[in-house]
Amino acid sequence: QEIVSGESEEESSGVNLMEFSDEILLHILSYVPCTDLVLNVRRTCRKLAMLCLDKSLTHTVLLQKDYKVNKDKVKQLMRDIGKEIYQLNMAGCYWLPSSTIDHVTRCKNLVRLNLSGCHVTSLRLSKMLSTLQHLRSLAIDVNPGFDASQLSSECKATLSRVSELKQTLYTPSYGVVPCCTSLEKLLLYFEILDRSREGFMLSGQLMVGESNVPHYQNLRVFYARLAPGYVNQEVVRLYLAVLSDRTPENLHAFLISAPGSFAETGATKNLLDSMARNVRLDALQLPKAWINGSGLLQHLKFNNPFYFSFSRCTLSGGHLIQRVINGGKDLKSLTSLNLSGCVHCLAPESLFRKAEDDIDSSILESLVVSCCNLRHLNLSAAHHHSSESIGNHLCQLLSRLKHLLSLALPVCSITDVAANVEKTPTASNLVPQTFGRKVRIGIQTFPRNLADQKIESSVFWALMGSLRFLETLEIIGSSFSSAMPRNEPAIRNSLPPCVRAQSVGDSEVAAISQLTYLQSLTLAQLPNILTGSGLINVGLQCQHLRTLSLANLGMMGKVVYMSALMDMLKHCKCLRDLRLEQPYFCAGAQFFQALSHCSSLQRLCIVSRSGTLQSDAVMSFMANCLEVIMCHMFMGESLTVCKNLQQSIVRSFQADRPALNVVIFPLLHEDLTEVIRDVPMRHLDEITLFKSRVAEEPPNLWW
Repeated sequence: QEIVSGESEEESSGVNLMEFSDEILLHILSYVPCTDLVLNVRRTCRKLAMLCLDKSLTHTVLLQKDYKVNKDKVKQLMRDIGKEIYQLNMAGCYWLPSSTIDHVTRCKNLVRLNLSGCHVTSLRLSKMLSTLQHLRSLAIDVNPGFDASQLSSECKATLSRVSELKQTLYTPSYGVVPCCTSLEKLLLYFEILDRSREGFMLSGQLMVGESNVPHYQNLRVFYARLAPGYVNQEVVRLYLAVLSDRTPENLHAFLISAPGSFAETGATKNLLDSMARNVRLDALQLPKAWINGSGLLQHLKFNNPFYFSFSRCTLSGGHLIQRVINGGKDLKSLTSLNLSGCVHCLAPESLFRKAEDDIDSSILESLVVSCCNLRHLNLSAAHHHSSESIGNHLCQLLSRLKHLLSLALPVCSITDVAANVEKTPTASNLVPQTFGRKVRIGIQTFPRNLADQKIESSVFWALMGSLRFLETLEIIGSSFSSAMPRNEPAIRNSLPPCVRAQSVGDSEVAAISQLTYLQSLTLAQLPNILTGSGLINVGLQCQHLRTLSLANLGMMGKVVYMSALMDMLKHCKCLRDLRLEQPYFCAGAQFFQALSHCSSLQRLCIVSRSGTLQSDAVMSFMANCLEVIMCHMFMGESLTVCKNLQQSIVRSFQADRPALNVVIFPLLHEDLTEVIRDVPMRHLDEITLFKSRVAEEPPNLWW
């Protein structure tokens, strides 16, 4: 204040932050991490000292992506405002020692607590929960060694009042579920591996002393997500066994996400029959084997559904319209729909249909008209080919969904029919997809900047122009598979792209630049990327872009878009996550120099078969980009080179970056799966592993 009063009249005529109303200042301060507010900002002046402790700022404390927070900061934070905290989210704080959890006991008024991804032992959990008598929502991990018998009676009393539980299982166990007798929402994430580190096969049987059964009588939401593996399937069946005996009357959301084959049993059939008789659902997701060939959907009753997922099911469009959308009736309540891998969902029947046949536009039109309020739609991992009918292209029909926030499409669905009908790829228009030495062929010259070359007649360009508020977009080749799957060795061979997708390239990427509010972009297996010039437009126009994932663009034997990518990165000031998957990628000095312009970058993942890296360039990049806390590189370098670089990064930067997680490893090494199992689940699930994330879960599944 003394400084301000001493300013000249000319200088003081500018806007002084402290002159804003308290309401405006509180809104500004809400964007500042709570640790900074309490430990730094409030020490600057009396007014900010008062505002930083306002209930609107201390009621909810979010530490889940505050990568700079450490044990001492958490201790001081809990000491200063612990009694004012009602919601505490520490999800994914894997770098904090387990002793940090002891300080949560200061938060006597906690109602919601998220400790997913944190190191918590049975004894520490018991001690902490014993003091949190107001707790109603809890998220924890159950790791090997968890022992429910160590939970005190006071802890169990707290758990008996918990109505929302999210539990991630890394070992066969009921966890704390039997203690939660008032459960209304149960979220289960099964991450149990089939083999121990020593190579022994694990069993899905629960440990001794876990004979207590869950209490589901008040359950409204049941959600289970399974990682690959038979043990996860065995354990989830134990959880479902109680549901099959007596289905909760108030159940309105039943969701099971299971990869691969998850066979239906007598118990699960009884459960589904009971649900068909006794409940009306608002959200549904089932394993494909439970839906395929059954008349289940015909008998299930729905109230005001907001989420459906029929991912990888053989559900035909005829069944989708008749049994789910009730013959095209009003479904304005539906906001999220996942039809990923549902290859026949836009065809009237699937008996004699080939996956590559044209879609029935009338089915998609019925879907668009009935579900006019869709905000999240996933149509990826399928061949959705439009016919020649004018005005009935998939892109034209989807342009009516004005409320879309996230969209996932296969590459072959966005191509103009007129440009592809009866057109066989030849040497003059088909980009080679094989590895090794390339034969030089004539290709069209493409301008570096496509800003003046808007192909406004393109149906995809028109679609992007109509979805101005889209925040997440995924364009993924229908035959694309990542070189780094979950629990298996790296994939060495990839399938060729769909013939209909051969013309999709730079101009389509340029069309994406119309999405001013785009925050997340995924592009995979776009064959006709020749220079990558469209990426520059995206970098210039999509200034809110935070997540970028590029995989197998253009010819596979050469990174043809490297120059354009480096130009693009210079404009991505808000980019936080970057994932690149491309054979023969050279992570050299020029690339990392361009990447250094991304001042907000936090996580980097590069997956490249036969790819190379320059250790000095990586070290220089890490030194310049102070926000980077995750560096994953799976390349073609030797194990020695990878280990030396990883050790150098950890040794140089770990002290200043407590959350630093570095994995540099040969992509085709036989021990890759053992290395991946040590990656924190937050990074593994959000960026390291490739997958479609649109409508993967119901919106607002957890707070």
